[in-house]
Amino acid sequence: MLLPQFSSLPPEMQAQQVKKYFDILEHKKASLFFKRLLDIVFALLLTVILLIPMGIIAVCVKADSEGPVFFRQRRVTTGGRVFRIFKFRTMYVNDNSQNAQVTSGTDSRITKVGHVLRKVRLDELPQLFNVITGDMSFVGTRPEVERYVKEYTPEMYATLLMPAGITSMTSIKYRNEEEILEKADDVEKAYIEEILPAKMKYNLEYIERFSVFYDLYIMILTVVKVFL
Repeated sequence: MLLPQFSSLPPEMQAQQVKKYFDILEHKKASLFFKRLLDIVFALLLTVILLIPMGIIAVCVKADSEGPVFFRQRRVTTGGRVFRIFKFRTMYVNDNSQNAQVTSGTDSRITKVGHVLRKVRLDELPQLFNVITGDMSFVGTRPEVERYVKEYTPEMYATLLMPAGITSMTSIKYRNEEEILEKADDVEKAYIEEILPAKMKYNLEYIERFSVFYDLYIMILTVVKVFL
């Protein structure tokens, strides 16, 4: 997982605001390599361990409502590359749910099983497959849909220097994001104008503090905050 040449990045990422973070990561190439190595080892190990639990969740999702077991959506990762994220489906299948970008905790489109899965983030277990393929990492900026990436400021594009992540310090601090959005009159406007900029401050700070040990700390903290 080595950095590409700065000149090979998409035009929108070749800004001085991004170069600052690029230079930081250039001095951490060894850490980036070990980050990818640990991602592969942990993802393969967890996939084997969680294969039966994921199978049970898949049956519950299928039994709870009609539709596919997995929800797949276009997201943006390293270098602005688009990929399809894997999640257990937590919404009823209809045009609105398939196009949903952000949701609140009381969203009527969420299924009964979906509410449970979202509460403890079990809907994200299939993202282990995204980690194995290299589209994601265990720790990194949560992958946004393309429409929100278009709202990025020049500095925010620096978060695309590293792979999108399953968890992050931002995810921990905003684990009640859906509850916050419940209070908004316009959910999408509140996300773009208030939540996204606030979250990006933590995401950019992560790049500055990045190390393999910091990643391990965030992973442990995620388990503590979500399950304990």
